[in-house]
Amino acid sequence: MPRIIDITVPPLTGRRAVVTGGSDGIGLRIATRLARAGAEVVLPVRNLAKGEAAAAGIRKTAPSAEITLLPMDLSSLESIAAFGDSMRQDARPVHLLINNAGVMTPPDRQLTADGFELQFGTNHLGHFALVGQLLPLLRAGSARVTSQVSIAANSGSIHWDDLNWERSYSGQHAYSQSKIAFGQFALELDRRSEEHGWGITSNLAHPGVAPTSLLAARPELQRGQDTVSVRMIRWLSARGILVGTPESAALSALYAATSPDARRGRLYGPRGLAHLGGAPAEQKMYSRLRSEEEARRVWQVSEELTGVRINGD
Repeated sequence: MPRIIDITVPPLTGRRAVVTGGSDGIGLRIATRLARAGAEVVLPVRNLAKGEAAAAGIRKTAPSAEITLLPMDLSSLESIAAFGDSMRQDARPVHLLINNAGVMTPPDRQLTADGFELQFGTNHLGHFALVGQLLPLLRAGSARVTSQVSIAANSGSIHWDDLNWERSYSGQHAYSQSKIAFGQFALELDRRSEEHGWGITSNLAHPGVAPTSLLAARPELQRGQDTVSVRMIRWLSARGILVGTPESAALSALYAATSPDARRGRLYGPRGLAHLGGAPAEQKMYSRLRSEEEARRVWQVSEELTGVRINGD
C-alpha cells in the first residue's frame, strides 16, 4: 500500500485561482485542495459536462466552494482568446494561476486548431497565450504562476529547425520539446516580471510519475488502449513502490503555488528516488531550462507563432 503523503495548504479565502486541466487527474486534486482552503477556483474546461461533474465532486469535500466554469480549449488560440475576454470583462484579479493541463505522446502526429503539433501547441503555446490573455489580471493580483513541467524536460531538446515535427515525428521527443519550451517560458516570465515590475512571480513544478490519464486510453489522441507504461505505473503505485499516486503527484504544484516557502524561479518536485514520488521539495533546475538566451528565443518565437504579445502594457 502507498503511504499517505500530504502538505499544509495555507488559507486562501479571498484569493482567485485559475487551474488548467482541473476537471480530472492531478488538476482535479489541485483544484479540490485550493477550494478546500477557501480559494475561488476558475476551471477553464473543454467539456462543460465533465467540468460540471468535477465541480460537483469538489463540492462534496468543500460544500461552500466557489467554482466558476468557463469554456476553453488550450489547443485553440481562438478559444483561449474568448476565455481571456470573459475573464477581463469580469475584471477581477487572479492571484494564482496553475498551468497544469497537457497532452502526452499521441502515437501519431496530430495538429491543433491552428496547425501546430499538438503537444507543442497545447502544452506550451496554449499556456503562453493564456498568460498573455490574463496578464492584466495577474498583475492586478500580484499573482503567483506555477507551471507544471515534467521529468521529460530533463532530456531531449527543442527541435528548432522543425518545431512542428513535419519532417519526422517522435511522440516522446515532441513531448520533451513542449515541456522544455514551457519551462523556459515560465522562467523567462519570472525574469521579465522582476525586471519590468509586473508584480508576478513564476515558478515550476513537476509531478513525478503517477497513474493518471496522460498515458491511459485516449480515443481523441488515437490511443485505443492503455499503454504498457501506465499499466506498470498503476501496479507500482498501488504497492507504494517508487512512483506516486494522483494525490501525491498534485502536491508539488500545490506547494509551489501556495507555500510561503516556495520561491520564484525555482523548480519543485517529489523528493523520492529519482524524483518519481514522495513529498515535494525544491530541486536542482533541469539543465535544459538554464539557458536564458534560449528562453528569450522561445519567448520571441512564441509571440510570433501565437500573435500574442506579452509586454505588460
